[in-house]
Amino acid sequence: MTQPSALTSLNAPGVHGAQGNTIQIALIGCGGRGSGAVVDALSSPENGPLTLVAMADIFPNRLASSHAALSGKFPGAIAVPEDQRFLGFDGYKKAMDCLRPGDIAIFATPPAFRWVHFEYAISKGLNVFMEKPVTVDGPTTRRMFALADASVKKNLKVGVGLMCRHCDARRELQRRVRDGQIGEIVSMRAYRMQRPGGNVFVKPDPTMPEVMFQLRRFHAFLWASGGVFSDYNIHNIDECCMIKDAWPVKAHAVGARHYRGDHVDQNLDVYSVEYTFPDGTRLHFDGRNLENAYGEFASYAHGTKGLAVISTNRHTPARCRIYDGQVMDDTRLAWAYPPEERSPYRVEWVYLIDAIRNDRPWNEVRRGAQVSLITSMGRMAAHTGRIVTYDEILNSSHEFAPGVDALTAEGPAPLLAGPDGRYPVPNPGLVTEREY
Repeated sequence: MTQPSALTSLNAPGVHGAQGNTIQIALIGCGGRGSGAVVDALSSPENGPLTLVAMADIFPNRLASSHAALSGKFPGAIAVPEDQRFLGFDGYKKAMDCLRPGDIAIFATPPAFRWVHFEYAISKGLNVFMEKPVTVDGPTTRRMFALADASVKKNLKVGVGLMCRHCDARRELQRRVRDGQIGEIVSMRAYRMQRPGGNVFVKPDPTMPEVMFQLRRFHAFLWASGGVFSDYNIHNIDECCMIKDAWPVKAHAVGARHYRGDHVDQNLDVYSVEYTFPDGTRLHFDGRNLENAYGEFASYAHGTKGLAVISTNRHTPARCRIYDGQVMDDTRLAWAYPPEERSPYRVEWVYLIDAIRNDRPWNEVRRGAQVSLITSMGRMAAHTGRIVTYDEILNSSHEFAPGVDALTAEGPAPLLAGPDGRYPVPNPGLVTEREY
């Protein structure tokens, strides 16, 4: 595919704050996370005046319910007339066309479309908040790296929804780890073991066009979301990389499907990944989506002098703490962040808006693409049954959805079912150069 056209507009003047004091917002992708991003942006008084002026989605009910809920919660900040609520695959352009240079576009669609929408935002001189993951494979990561460089050269401010990086508790823990409070990190481990969520288990729906079905159940299809592995597990992997202050260089993994019946999605139900950092330190990640099985949602770092708890039970509050030695015993507690924690979902918006209003450097795209690729590296290792290196997945030729920028509701889907009505699933050890 040719290099994104946004790269040709690098000589355009830099843009930061929007004209006037009020920053306008367009929401592209009106599901729970997109609507939640608007709530987070509008809920912090320090952000100053913000107004939602345009919305876009491909599902009418999702757009309507989002507009109704946001209008009820923020009646003075939602100014989206009916002719600025756009449906269809080209709605993202129409919504961004309602903005002025320096305004903000929120991208909360399935990540397959992230580079498409970002390319257009760059051409329009728009600041951006994009949800994670920002890529799902090697080719889209390479494309996003190029777009990241283009957006930096145009002085655009871009936030990525990896809110753990902006958590006060985790940042203080990071400072203490850097200062040597737990000694040298020798091992890390993280868990996202839970009941099935999102679209982990999916059955066919012959009442919907194929493309719309796959996007309605985007967690089920690797091209749309990177699967449940990428969409759910990226936060635990990212917060561990944050505390380690490094990116893994290879991954070794196993995974399995259980109890599938007539479900046709591409996900494995359990994943276990060993990531290796450049200095040889390992991060062990375990993920599971099964009923009635032991659950844990947490991340840890083991050092030569102590144990750091990076998160406990959920993303927020993190409940970060440090123990002397390797046992979580209250008598060995050396430090704990106070129980009152600001919401990192709100804090990330405070940083972004401050950068826009005061023209401070703020662009998280490269880091967001980096951790998206690291997450996909672990997924690919499980799906192929091989050790996969960072360079290998970055330079992989397997693009899950080539032509996604031209996708239509009635056109062919990037993934086709076989004669038996089932979609291709990973076959570790049998299919080893591609994930499916």
